Amino acid sequence: MKKLAIAVLVLILLAGGAVFYVWNGLQPVQSTETPVEFTVESGMSTSSIADLLEEKGLIKNALILKGYLKLSGEGSRLMAGTYEATPGTPFKELLSKMNKGEVKPEEMVRFTIPEGYTILQMAETIAQESGIDEKEFLKVVDQPSGWDVPIAGEIPQEADLRHHLEGYLFPATYELPKKDITAKGIVETMLKETEKRLAEIPGWERQLEARGVTFHELMTIASLVEREVVADQERALVAGVIYNRLEEDMRLEIDATVQYLLDKPKERLLYADLEVESPYNTYRQKGLPPGPISSPSLESIQAALNPEKSDYLFYVTKKDGTQEHLFAKTYKEHLKNIETSKKMAQQ
Repeated sequence: MKKLAIAVLVLILLAGGAVFYVWNGLQPVQSTETPVEFTVESGMSTSSIADLLEEKGLIKNALILKGYLKLSGEGSRLMAGTYEATPGTPFKELLSKMNKGEVKPEEMVRFTIPEGYTILQMAETIAQESGIDEKEFLKVVDQPSGWDVPIAGEIPQEADLRHHLEGYLFPATYELPKKDITAKGIVETMLKETEKRLAEIPGWERQLEARGVTFHELMTIASLVEREVVADQERALVAGVIYNRLEEDMRLEIDATVQYLLDKPKERLLYADLEVESPYNTYRQKGLPPGPISSPSLESIQAALNPEKSDYLFYVTKKDGTQEHLFAKTYKEHLKNIETSKKMAQQ
């Protein structure tokens, strides 16, 4: 009888020890604040997942977890993906995370390109936000070929272009996966965004044909409007003035084309600036510059497609803080507007 009691006691102790062993093996590991990343590959067995969790220090005992998964049947629902958890997370929370596919949010790069930005301004912004070297970005945007985006094929192969893709990268806010980000990938995304936004203009290709200009000329005019106009209601009217001057074989004499040639824009151009030798200097050269001088907004593109008809050939900025313009049909009227604008500044 005594031996039987001892045997029963030993069995109880062994059973208790086994229960404690299992219980302890399923308890969370010591907590830390540093998250641990782990990846469940597609087709990975529950046994391998348990081993991975132990290897990453997220569970105490893979063997016990394997047994639990087999008995509970939870292992059949674990989803592939990259996860993140902190040591000390209960194993049921780990399983719940994998059952629901609550993968680690992909690290993204976010940057905003304002309307009217030049390639140089873009390069600086993108470098700050993504870490991509400015020179690498500029090298990519100057590539004349290798773009699987139809609008890129509309750009003339001219040596006079300061930057090949100037004006063709749409100004917007972008959010891209950081792990795969490249200068070329960014540029292609921005080119495709331009195509996507153009599609928002009903029948724009038909309108372009009716306007009698090439797509490259359209984007050039739109970029001029973008840099010249602040008040939205004037975009189409200024576009009309540009077309009028082109039809009259007049120099455009647009300050923004000279500003484009400067390393940093000036608040006020000097007469010496207007004499710079460049095909972009519309004070010296007739016609449009070789290409866009900035990335135009959709509104400026629409204005270039549908300019407002008028007899105006001149405009000058009002110096009253509105940043609107005074328009004139003749040079004499234009001179009067200049004087009117000066008086506004004195008031």
